[in-house]
Amino acid sequence: MWAIRRASSSFKKQVFMTGRSRIWYATSKISSDGLKGASNVISHRPLTFGGFRITSRGFLRMFMESQSFSSQAGTKSSGEEDSDSDVRFSELESSTATEEMQKANKVDESVSEQELSEEDLDGEAPQELELSDTESEVSKRNSSGKRVSSALYNAIVAAPALSVCKILDKWVEGNDVTRAEVAEAMLNLRKRRMYGRALQLSEWLESKKQLPFTDRDYASRVDLIAKVRGLKKAEDYIGMIPKSFRGEVIYRTLLANCVAESDMKKSEQIFNKMKDLEFPLTCFTCNQLLLLYKRTDKKKIADVLLLMEKENVKPSLFTYKTLIDAKGQVNDISGMEQIVETMKAEGIEPDINTQSILAKHYVSGGLNEKAENVLKEMEGGDIKENRWACRSLLPLYAALGRADEVSRIWQVCESNPWLGECVAAVEAWGQLHNIKEAEAVFDKMARKWPTISSKHYSVLLRIYANHKMLSKGKDLVKRMADSGCRVGPLTWDALVRLYVEAGEVEKADSILHKAAEQNRLRPMINSYLVIMEQYARRGDVHNTEKILHRMRQAGYVSRISQYQCLIRAYVNAKAPCYGIAERMKSDNVFPNKGLTNMLAQVDAFKKSPVSDLLD
Repeated sequence: MWAIRRASSSFKKQVFMTGRSRIWYATSKISSDGLKGASNVISHRPLTFGGFRITSRGFLRMFMESQSFSSQAGTKSSGEEDSDSDVRFSELESSTATEEMQKANKVDESVSEQELSEEDLDGEAPQELELSDTESEVSKRNSSGKRVSSALYNAIVAAPALSVCKILDKWVEGNDVTRAEVAEAMLNLRKRRMYGRALQLSEWLESKKQLPFTDRDYASRVDLIAKVRGLKKAEDYIGMIPKSFRGEVIYRTLLANCVAESDMKKSEQIFNKMKDLEFPLTCFTCNQLLLLYKRTDKKKIADVLLLMEKENVKPSLFTYKTLIDAKGQVNDISGMEQIVETMKAEGIEPDINTQSILAKHYVSGGLNEKAENVLKEMEGGDIKENRWACRSLLPLYAALGRADEVSRIWQVCESNPWLGECVAAVEAWGQLHNIKEAEAVFDKMARKWPTISSKHYSVLLRIYANHKMLSKGKDLVKRMADSGCRVGPLTWDALVRLYVEAGEVEKADSILHKAAEQNRLRPMINSYLVIMEQYARRGDVHNTEKILHRMRQAGYVSRISQYQCLIRAYVNAKAPCYGIAERMKSDNVFPNKGLTNMLAQVDAFKKSPVSDLLD
């Protein structure tokens, strides 16, 4: 089982010099000191190790034979590391109950898909943390095709956004509030990302004492507060939960939300807090750390794998998916394939999502033949019988430039398409620069589901942005407004890209600023980055710093990508950047090799041969 260790890289201490500033990386060092450091893995400090012995067997050793995590981590630009691979790849691990929700969504999409277009739904199963036992049962019923009608859910959806509690007070006068009814309503609200209303429902249930709360109910509240009001409010709420219910599931819910925010410092603090409270180490918790470090510091992945081996935590399918994706991101194809073989040897077969990740990285690595072989495996013997693969196949064939295959797969769906297939087809034709076909599929989708959400409009809007079609983009936004669509962060992001690609950066900046001020939803981090990169390219230090400040105001944690962009602005402006190393250190951001070279260019105290003579 632990043979996957053989793919890990050795860690070398790295010292980066930036003028008079010296930044040391906290790294793991292979030595003969044994596992002395491993006993304090979850300690009062971040996950760093002084040294430990690697045995001849096991999980981590597979990684030790590959140098990619130490020699290649950070060699991509931050934009690449923070690409939409993390968006497509689940932000939170799916529990068994959530896997049932995925099945439920598939059934819903084919049986009653019109319901799925009521709100901001992208067709994917929500990446939730835990479901109550009742919600799990409801999900299983849904997955069998027996949909449970929820009058409570319908009442909540019909209510004005800020009047849910008043509607519930009236609704309860003639209806019984059962756990099954609540579970069905909560499940549907989460599926449609209506977290604000779900939170109001949870608060109403507790304040009115309609149902006795369990630890899962409190965990659900923590999750919703984190999503709607932020991590600080969620952590404050934990202190209000009765101590008898303040168990492991509460803290791992908070941990997963910290990971979703890529807040490494806070995630490690929560992880260490769980150790202090002597909670058992679970695969879910380890997977959250793997997911965090895949995005922020790949060198720490081996630390987590060693901990899993020491504590005898068996890897799950999600563990393997995370490691496969991490290897693919640094273009370590052989290491990625090794993990797949180990996974199969453990009796875990790759699912369609895992195969999609493999194919995506084969395409990125230029291994088109291998990618096509994976896609044929995804199709199975008959694509009509394995239709669930179509949605994944369409954009992957487009990435290969195979318009003929995209056309073939779309023909399977075209006579009676599902919503997710339409979205995938629009994306695929956009990738292939076939705007006419993308528009035709979109129009077909809009006719079949007149109430499609702004998220679906945003797919075509992004295509217009990528092709600098400002006029068509404006017309689509007007069409969206006329249809009564609720405009959210995805639409703002598409609009920002549309104006940026048209060269109207100030207009894009203005749109984003107004959206953030007038709405309770915060913009996507990529929306800020797109504008920030344009200002940096111009050498506009003032506006680059302004966008960085706004990102912090929105609650986004500083990452290496932001600092790369900021320093690029100073480089292009040929201006010194005072105190940048200290700023990075305070934000717990450490430079890679490329960023270190950039830091040297903006060091206000660097010396030249002339300055030496003058001194």
